[in-house]
Amino acid sequence: MKKGSILPLLLIHTMILNAQNERADSLMYNPQDFFLQKFNAEMGNAYRSASGLPGPMYWQNNASYLIHATLSEKDSSISGDVIITYINNSPDKLDYLWLQLDQNLFDPTSRGAAATPVSGDRFDVRKFNLGGYHLGNVSITYAGNTYRVQPIISDTRMQIRLNNSLLPKGDKISIRINYNFAIPVHGADRMGRMYTKMGEIYEIAQWYPRMCVYDDVEGWNTLPYMGLGEFYCEYGNFDYYITAPSEMIVYGSGDLQNAAEVLTSEEIKRLSLAAKSDKTVSIIGKDEIGKSAMRPPAKENLTWHFIMKNSRDVAWVASKALIWDAARINLPSGRKAIAMSAYPTESIGDSAYSRGTEFLKGSIEIYSKNYFEYPWNSAVNIGGTVTGMEYPGIIFNAYNAHSGFLWNLITHEIGHNWFPMVVGSNERKYMWQDEGLNTFINYLATQSFNNGEFAKDPMLSRRIFSFLEPGAFQRYKDPLMMVPEAMGLNEIGEYYGKTAFGLIILRNVIIGKDRFDYAFRKYTETWAFKHPTPYDFFRCMNSAAGDDLNWFWKEWFFTTWTLDQALSDVKYVDNDPSKGILITIQNRGKMIMPVILKIVPTNGEASYIHLPVEIWQRGGIWILKYASTGKIEKVILDPDKELPDANRNNNEWVMKDR
Repeated sequence: MKKGSILPLLLIHTMILNAQNERADSLMYNPQDFFLQKFNAEMGNAYRSASGLPGPMYWQNNASYLIHATLSEKDSSISGDVIITYINNSPDKLDYLWLQLDQNLFDPTSRGAAATPVSGDRFDVRKFNLGGYHLGNVSITYAGNTYRVQPIISDTRMQIRLNNSLLPKGDKISIRINYNFAIPVHGADRMGRMYTKMGEIYEIAQWYPRMCVYDDVEGWNTLPYMGLGEFYCEYGNFDYYITAPSEMIVYGSGDLQNAAEVLTSEEIKRLSLAAKSDKTVSIIGKDEIGKSAMRPPAKENLTWHFIMKNSRDVAWVASKALIWDAARINLPSGRKAIAMSAYPTESIGDSAYSRGTEFLKGSIEIYSKNYFEYPWNSAVNIGGTVTGMEYPGIIFNAYNAHSGFLWNLITHEIGHNWFPMVVGSNERKYMWQDEGLNTFINYLATQSFNNGEFAKDPMLSRRIFSFLEPGAFQRYKDPLMMVPEAMGLNEIGEYYGKTAFGLIILRNVIIGKDRFDYAFRKYTETWAFKHPTPYDFFRCMNSAAGDDLNWFWKEWFFTTWTLDQALSDVKYVDNDPSKGILITIQNRGKMIMPVILKIVPTNGEASYIHLPVEIWQRGGIWILKYASTGKIEKVILDPDKELPDANRNNNEWVMKDR
């Protein structure tokens, strides 16, 4: 061929390339957003391995608590004394310590008060401004010597500067603090008090000064408590004593140590029956509330003693106004625990709290079987003023909830005993890592509880699982990695819904149930009673599932990109149905996903085609040749609506000439 004859061919080739580029440039999608190395840039080290598991030199510090506290009904206050035994397992010398003073949120000068919108919100201080903690003596005991210190208080944090450094790898120190505070009526919807016709309910949490976490990622974690962002706590043992008026029952995290001193023989007998029963047993019935026969011989006050081991927190409730029932929990190892509910007479009902213990028991048994066995011996569900809040071994729920909504409240709040009470992530920074993972397991539990009793509950679907509805995904405006306090007030549901939706897609579409379930359980078991970061979760899922999912983690957690897969052309090869069809798919949004196609022939059964995400590595247009043998009626993208497609108007192609 002559040299000159090549020019027309080059010109034609250039025109074709330009046309393809123009089509590709018209799309928002850019492969470099996903496939340019490397998103997950932090390398593994001796503390956290590249496979998402704790490394051979992983460490975390330990904080154990001995607490004596008294509830005063006269002025609705708590006064207490806490001794914290803190062990420095880190490789670092510590010259100072940081503690959390969560009650200082309710000081009118707090950051949380200052940052509350004028319109208010669920987590604000609601004009309760009695000053937060009032601290008495603060002293340190180290190496046998005790000395008083003057702490440096900054909002909801307190720094203690030490006379002698706390040495690495196991050195120990004790901190003793006297304190008191007024109990807020509305404690940022995490604690508080409520009047009922039978008496007041005190739900007490964030009720003692506690250690900030010192870890290998941030050092001291000292983000202030502002109401919305929750907690990040060290693990340790809790030995605590609650003194309250004798007519009250105290329900607490952990195991009651002195039942014979604070309960009647009849209550103890009924609890023993409940511990052997899969059916709910009444401990205090509606007509027994306030009766002298249900309380020990008269004293002004009684002291209740609880112990909870290997926990990151404890909470408790005191009231004379509550019905109390219980049932046995059956755990996979054969071990037994007890589920209890306590609620006011206003909450009675076969579709309300009369089923609370059943819901609690069922949830714990499901989560224990599928993820990690519930590690403690008791769990308590309280109906009161708090609309939904979790603590190890005890949960607070809205007293007026019922039916599917009550089921969801209970299964959600007790689900938090896995994320973050067992798997101890940093809620203050990464809200999705507890709320979203928990919402995901709640969704699966709802499918299985009582043969799916609430799986199709209209109210539950509308209010709780609406993230699965078409178009819900497009309402999300902030990335999931946004710190909670910076998330839009109307957007915090994204932490729950978008995370859960993403995990459902991973399980059902991208990885498959078997590999996903194995990897998710591996993450849960491996990081039980430890402090995983989001990157540990990403790496563990990648390694255990056997897929590089960094493209997914990036788009789902770090961006607000949307998906728009489209069928742009469908035609027969050489206009002959027997030679197959060419299906042109476009990725018109910034997000990528695998492709699911349903091909419906004019005669015969429909076929499903699954294309991996790798088809988008070189651009936003993909042509599939499908070996049809006859005429096609239509082609449908994502026929079961499993993906968050922003525009479903371009997801179906009907053949004009059949």
